[in-house]
Amino acid sequence: MILEGLIMKDSIRESLSYWGLYSKLLQVKKLFEPQFIPFGGHRHQYFLYYEPENPVNDKVIIWVHGGGWNAGTPKMFDFVGQCAAKNGYRFISIGYRLSPKYKYPCQIEDVCVGYKASVEFLNTRGVDTSRLIVSGPSAGAHLSAILCYSKETQEKYGVDVSNVVGFIGVGGPYVFSGRQSLSVRLLLNQLFAKGYDRTQGEPYSLMTKSRIPMLLIQSRHDGVIEYSCAEHFYARAKELGNECELYTVTDRKNTHSWYTAGMFLETRETNQSLNKFFSWIENLRY
Repeated sequence: MILEGLIMKDSIRESLSYWGLYSKLLQVKKLFEPQFIPFGGHRHQYFLYYEPENPVNDKVIIWVHGGGWNAGTPKMFDFVGQCAAKNGYRFISIGYRLSPKYKYPCQIEDVCVGYKASVEFLNTRGVDTSRLIVSGPSAGAHLSAILCYSKETQEKYGVDVSNVVGFIGVGGPYVFSGRQSLSVRLLLNQLFAKGYDRTQGEPYSLMTKSRIPMLLIQSRHDGVIEYSCAEHFYARAKELGNECELYTVTDRKNTHSWYTAGMFLETRETNQSLNKFFSWIENLRY
């Protein structure tokens, strides 16, 4: 009863957090004009490229947006690219077709095609692509985790992740079994066709041995995704011998939307999760 009460409280806090997020969004200054690059015929098959004035290092962040698989576009999450570029990082934001009209695996197919198109684009610009960071929040964490750790998916879509030196998943639904919120159950029912074997779209089941280090950022007060989801994925990574760190959100704004997206509306000085995101990249060994 106590656990259910805490979960309900976090769900209510999640709903109430949206007004604060909208208020923050209105204050974002657009300092960088991203380059729009289509990689398919659908209006969501494109990526945005952000070039900082003074890159801090030679790592490039390739990001897959969240939104429950049924909402969101790179343009909608422009503030994330603005934040990354402001902090000195070259940044690519990949879009994909959305559910429920487009069922899985359309989403991971688009992410894989978009990833390959992104690398090709960077190469044509003379940007060093030997040290790539792949990241995503929520549904984007789900998709980018499959991109990085599923050899089956990489072989199916001809993806080469040999230049990926790190993965950061933020608030991701990596495991479909066990306790799930009503929101996640409804979203998964929209994502997968009836009768589809969901293990074929579950990062936990698809993960294989990999040299790519992993950072999982997760909140115990998410309100949408259970903390145990990250714990199980972390344990599976360790079982396979994959390098993994599980970071627990300590910021006061720790509901799902605030720490998966809202942290990019703040600064490294005011948000510990955002500082962890960038400092982990900076400290990566390669």
